[in-house]
Formats: sequence, C-alpha cells, structure tokens
Amino acid sequence: MKVKAFTAALAALAVSGAVEAADMGDVETPIRLSLNNWTGQRLSTYIAGGMLEEAGYTVEYVEADQGALYEQIATGELHAMVEIWTTSNPDEYIAAREAGRVEELGDLGLDARNGVVYPPYVAQMCPGLPNWEALRDCAGIFSEGGNGKRGRYLAYPESWGSPGADRIRALDLPFDVVAAESEAAMIEEFQQAYKDKRPVIATFWAPHWAMSSYALQFVRLPKPEPACYSDPSWGPNPKATGDCDFARGGVVKASWSGFKDRWPAAHEILKNYELSIWDQQPLIGLVDVRGETVQGAARGWLAVNRAKWMPTVEEATGKGRS
Repeated sequence: MKVKAFTAALAALAVSGAVEAADMGDVETPIRLSLNNWTGQRLSTYIAGGMLEEAGYTVEYVEADQGALYEQIATGELHAMVEIWTTSNPDEYIAAREAGRVEELGDLGLDARNGVVYPPYVAQMCPGLPNWEALRDCAGIFSEGGNGKRGRYLAYPESWGSPGADRIRALDLPFDVVAAESEAAMIEEFQQAYKDKRPVIATFWAPHWAMSSYALQFVRLPKPEPACYSDPSWGPNPKATGDCDFARGGVVKASWSGFKDRWPAAHEILKNYELSIWDQQPLIGLVDVRGETVQGAARGWLAVNRAKWMPTVEEATGKGRS
C-alpha cells in the first residue's frame, strides 16, 4: 500500500508540474531587449536572449537611448532590461517602478559594487590610503602635471548618472570632476596611468576584468546607512547627504508592465534568470581584452553552461519534461 501511495504521489507531482508550465503567449511578436553601453550588460542581455530563443521566442536586441530607456520600457517600445544598477540611483527607473509603469523582476545575482578606485602604486604617493580622509591632503597629485591644488576625478559617463562624482562633492573633497566619454575611455585612462606610473582616481565597478588586471583598490568611504541619504547631519559633512560609500549589490531586472500577460513563460524565464560575478567577469575579459564579440562570448557561455541555465527554461515552458 505504501508503494502504491508513493507511486501515486509521484504521478500527481508530475502532472501538477506539467500543468504549472507557463503558456508561451504571443510567440509571433519579437521580445525586444535593451542593449546598453557597457560590456557586462550586453553579455547579460545576450545570455538572457539565448535562453528565450531556446524556449522558442524571437528576440530583438535594441541599442538603447540611455536618456529615454525607462520611458521606452514603460510604454512597451522596449520590453525588458536585464542589468539595472540600482546603486547608481537611476531616478527615472525608480520613478517608473514606483508608479507601476515597469515591473521589477528580481535580482540578477551579481555581487556588484560601485566605488572610488585607484591603482596600488598610488598608496605610496598618498599616505593614509585607503582611508578617504587621505585624499584631502594629497588631492594635488591627481592634478594635471601633479602640482595643482585640486585633483582631477574621473567619473562615469554623464549618461550613466553621477555616482562617484556625487560622493566626492558630498565629502567636500578638493577635486574637479570630469565625466568619462565611455567605458573604453576609462580603461584607456587606467592603461596610460599604469604605463606612466601616474596617479589616477575614478569611479569604477566590479565585476569587471580591469579590477583584477590593474589590481584596482577601493577607497574606504564612510559606511553607508539609510540616514546618509536623507539626513545631512549624518556623516562627516553636516551640509550634505550622500557623504558615504555606495550600497552593495542592487543589480536587478525589469520589464514592461504588460510583459507577463503577453509572454507568460518568457516572464518566468527572466524572473528566474541569474548570472554570477564569476560567470560574467571572465566573459568581460574575453570581449574587452581578447577581442571576442559579445555575441560570441555569450554563445560560448551558453554552450558550455547548459546545465546551469536550461532548468530555468524547462521549468517555465515544460520543455524537456517527461
């Protein structure tokens, strides 16, 4: 009797699993995924797109207008963005999410970090690093020619927002902020600085191959707490908010609010899609250092790591179930 009951339970479980597979929805309409202007995001997107294509969908990869990105997702012109760094305070995204115009699909799984970085040899030129207070006394070494009173601080491209630049200003450090033109321009700055053994300081992030290749070190800023962003009296500068380090993590996926109704199985795939820093960072190196195409690196990862991602597709679609 116990064997029969157990067999019946397994059969019921198998049937319930099949029933729970989501409907494919409108497979005739391509799913439009946003491509943004940094390598990691493009890799995350092509990997997600490969999973959707395996499920049976058609995917279009669309170069995003960074200034209009979240409005395009909210209106359904674009359907999803799979790597949004909420630690960069994307005001347009937060406003669209809170208004219910986009749906957040959960964390991507990257142990991500923004921060203020410098090459290791700079510590010998600026005693007191990695503590941020040291930058008050040695800002001049980061000036053009190294003899000025105010340093030059390299921030993210303007289209990315101002994280890093806002920290420098909130901490009232004597630096003039210059926005990089692109991710590639930031890498070129690090390469030239290393060649010349010249001080450089910038906002940068992990995961990224340059963090390990150039042994970039994070400046130790005041520990972030919620009050840092709302109460000027908190922290070292009583006249400003944001005088602390970046919050860790916070890389999410999001979609058009009508995505789930149009493509239920695709919605489940993107909701459950995760990519670790250990998977993404070597791929960034393949593209940026070895010259592999983003599409080729993503296809290679999908081929080698089928056991990691295929269960997500199978769970959403019922594909491969007996």
